[in-house]
Amino acid sequence: MNTIDGAAAIQGIGTAVPPYRLEQAEVAERLSRAFAGTDTARWARRIFKQAGVDSRYTCEPNLLEEAELCRYVASGDRREAPTTSERMKLYEKESVSLAVEAAKRALADAGTSPHEVTHLIPVSCTGMFLPGLDVALARRLQLNAGITRIPLTFLGCAAGLSAIRLSKALLDGDGGGVVLIVCVELCTLHLKPTGSREDLYASAFFGDGASACVVSRKQGGWFELGDGRTVILPDTEEEISWRLGSFGFDIHLSPHIPKRIGESIPDYLRGWLGSVEDVRLWAIHPGGRGIVDALENALPLTAEDTLASRAVLRNYGNLSSATLLFVLDQLRALMKERNEAEPQGGVALAFGPGVSAEMLRITYQPRKPGIRVETAPEALAGAYGRDAG
Repeated sequence: MNTIDGAAAIQGIGTAVPPYRLEQAEVAERLSRAFAGTDTARWARRIFKQAGVDSRYTCEPNLLEEAELCRYVASGDRREAPTTSERMKLYEKESVSLAVEAAKRALADAGTSPHEVTHLIPVSCTGMFLPGLDVALARRLQLNAGITRIPLTFLGCAAGLSAIRLSKALLDGDGGGVVLIVCVELCTLHLKPTGSREDLYASAFFGDGASACVVSRKQGGWFELGDGRTVILPDTEEEISWRLGSFGFDIHLSPHIPKRIGESIPDYLRGWLGSVEDVRLWAIHPGGRGIVDALENALPLTAEDTLASRAVLRNYGNLSSATLLFVLDQLRALMKERNEAEPQGGVALAFGPGVSAEMLRITYQPRKPGIRVETAPEALAGAYGRDAG
């Protein structure tokens, strides 16, 4: 059996995406046809080509339609665009099932029964409803009725790492606790029916998805969690904004974000770590291609250091808070592929409104022979009951 060894660690990771796949080249071509003969068509081709994204996923099948049939593309009658109310109804329907799928996979990966979970941290910034995601997850996963629920809402892309840092703090006070973190974001629900350059930029790289992880102090974890830091960069409050609008949430992303991050974060890292030369693993939230480029140039990093981050951006886009766990899952796969037998120290980074940065030391721990999880993954299916899917 597993025993408590005093180190908080990610025991298992689960990810999930909706069934509808957006191919970047096809979307760019549809938009070009929709805005044929205008500057918007030229911007669309350029922005989509430079985003660093090949494909993304969406919960909204209408986004796969031709422009004249898609309610999220500019038209002469803006009233045809989905209202915020319509988008929130779709969010409520789709977010829960996606979050449950990711959570079940994380529990199975960790070999953890839902009845062992003591703390639930649901994370999202792309929708709202009450009773919320926390109650829905507790019911669908059949978690204990007395579970501690700590929702993190509207913290943006950094929130997944905020939740992981919070889980460590919780376990520092309750060594026997088991924390389930579930992030779900349906970013594509907020695409705007306009041809503005800013709206096209936002529509070029955001995608939908969910991720989850189990954190505890049992032996056999994949990523041991160390100390962390958070910082709000000065004079950046309006660089990233997200406000409620009539047709979804209105997002503003300043083109200066990569430059500000590249200029500031390396100094914060060196002030915290002393040196970055000994960091073997980099789990960087790919908020956009420009952010990864800026950090790769400023630290400096190699293409190998940013391989996991770029792979997630290329295959899934920016999934807001859910992205960081996709990156950690990709890093784990790379370590397994390389048959890495020794622990590897690293740093996880994520960025959100503020502009804020979350930073956390992590250590990859190869699964040692002889250490096994307490609950066989195949046995978990019966723990949820017949109608908990």
